[in-house]
Amino acid sequence: MGLLAGCGAKQDDQSGRPATARAFPRPDRPVSQAGQTAFSTEVQRDSVNEAQTVMDLADIREGMTVADIGAGEGYYTVRLAMRVGKKGRVLAQDIDAPALHRLGERVERERFDNVSIKPGAIDDPRLPQASFDRIFMVHMYHEVTEPYAFLWRLRPALRPGARVIVVDTDRPTGQHGIPPSLLFCEFSAVGFRLTQFIRKPEMQGYYAQFEAVGDRPAPEAIKPCRQADKPAAAR
Repeated sequence: MGLLAGCGAKQDDQSGRPATARAFPRPDRPVSQAGQTAFSTEVQRDSVNEAQTVMDLADIREGMTVADIGAGEGYYTVRLAMRVGKKGRVLAQDIDAPALHRLGERVERERFDNVSIKPGAIDDPRLPQASFDRIFMVHMYHEVTEPYAFLWRLRPALRPGARVIVVDTDRPTGQHGIPPSLLFCEFSAVGFRLTQFIRKPEMQGYYAQFEAVGDRPAPEAIKPCRQADKPAAAR
């Protein structure tokens, strides 16, 4: 493996980091610049049955409450809303205010009464506690600049038996993807366990599913993942 979780050298330079993230380790990886809010056209994604494949793997059922983190203009948001039905709820979150505005217009226009919209922060998804059966992060985790703070603050939003779903691409984090081994390490550092991993061409990458286990570690106890030049891909 090209990764290990361990204590690195003390990092004194906190410049450029939000004050709310400075108790957490700095990630040892480049971060992709935020891309377009539309990953590709919805027609293209539906032509390969992307959303249906991911929702089936995640066992999304009527009546569930789901969060769509990095929702962009709502490709997953609206499809999740249809799947969970009138008795379910979807919270769409993003840090891109214009994208959320466009999503809000879409939700109103298409009359998705079971969808709520909320802005997040780069180190905090700002989710209500004990509220979600599933939390989705689709083709966006590689843009999270403060993964340890972000995941640490995400954990309390999960209900018992809940799962966190990541769909991403197996390539360097500076190239709009994240190697699975690094993804697994970062989640593990904050107390998550991998429960499912599948590669499928429909998703233009892979599907990883996690559950929270044990107690949430204190921020100062989190051991950051150190990445070698060429981390090994998950098998």
